[in-house]
Amino acid sequence: MAMENNKSNKPLAERMRPRNLDEFYGQNKIVGKGKILRRLIELDNLTSIILYGAPGVGKTTLALIISKETKCEFIKLNAATISVKDIKEYINKAEEALKFYGKRTIFFIDEIHGLKRGAQQDVLLNAVERGIVILIGATTENPYFEINNALLSRSKIFQLEGLNNEDIFKILNNVLKDKERGYGEIKINIEEKSLYYIAELSGGDARSAINTLELAVLSTCKDEKGIINITKEIIQECTQKKIINYDKAGENHYDMASAFIKSMRGSDADAALYWFGRMIIGGEDPRFIVRRIIVHASEDVGMADPKAMIIAHAAWNALETIGMPEARIPIAEAIIYISKAPKNNSVIVAVNKAFEDAEKYQYRVPIYLRDAHYRGAKNFGNGVDYKYPHDYPGHYVEQKYFPEEMEHKNYYIDNENYKYE
Repeated sequence: MAMENNKSNKPLAERMRPRNLDEFYGQNKIVGKGKILRRLIELDNLTSIILYGAPGVGKTTLALIISKETKCEFIKLNAATISVKDIKEYINKAEEALKFYGKRTIFFIDEIHGLKRGAQQDVLLNAVERGIVILIGATTENPYFEINNALLSRSKIFQLEGLNNEDIFKILNNVLKDKERGYGEIKINIEEKSLYYIAELSGGDARSAINTLELAVLSTCKDEKGIINITKEIIQECTQKKIINYDKAGENHYDMASAFIKSMRGSDADAALYWFGRMIIGGEDPRFIVRRIIVHASEDVGMADPKAMIIAHAAWNALETIGMPEARIPIAEAIIYISKAPKNNSVIVAVNKAFEDAEKYQYRVPIYLRDAHYRGAKNFGNGVDYKYPHDYPGHYVEQKYFPEEMEHKNYYIDNENYKYE
């Protein structure tokens, strides 16, 4: 018979959730010994923070550890189910706790990116500004895109990285040894390389790794000696296939898009096609991908081959007219063409430098370049002394077009070897 789980009705991953910082694996950059977030937690001097990272990296676990360490009131909320009215009621309770008992309140808001800009975020912002609540937000989506700037400016953002295979291996080992919450009292035979295989399949998600091990144990019969033997084949069966670790609204959305663009920039069509495939299989909107292709055609190919822009827009038209999956072919054609095209970033260099000067130098338009078409403009001297190029041989005449206080700037340098700094 398969092993019965008599520990509790809780899933293994929930039972094995770290209870304190010493049991918390990974994220040494922020909660390692002496690191800033650990110091704030241990001193109970936490300020508003946002924990940003992929699923299974420890955001909720870290918040729950804080709830045990702090002397503040701790309220757990979920952005998907809470209303403005609910937020206001909790703020009123927090205000009373501060007023009558001198006790501050921590709001832990899971999936904080789900809070609506405007009403919900503004109500919360007001309470944070007044010092009534300390905010802990957890999100899988880039907070700079989903949370308003005012709330961001009052919070410290901590990015949690996916756990490496070594961290997940240690976590799985703890599961096998822990007699109170894990499988320490059960005879389980599993090779180290199989534990590393689970870690590899998990894609940095500790919860996924523990769930895989749990399923393998629960679904495997004991042998005549009472031992559960877990093989690589059993693990493969429990996962069915390699996990597609892609959240089109999360961090790897931006990381894979970056890898995709950099592969095209580096003229590696094969790598670009691979990342294209990863994003599409992961559920990415193909319009996002084609928009990046269009940007790349102007930013990295530019004047070296202006036809790249035409090819990129052709891919967009194909996507709009025939749709997926057929449009993957013309999109791939554009990826290959643009990857193989000569590169010249002189356009982006030029426009960036021009924008820098436009922000730095706020000079008035020279009077001879000002609009002279409205009634009374001539009375101000607008357009006087302007030289109309078509009145001159070759449709060109020497004339200064920059503000009088500026020297002429050479933003656009038609040089394929120019390096953008």
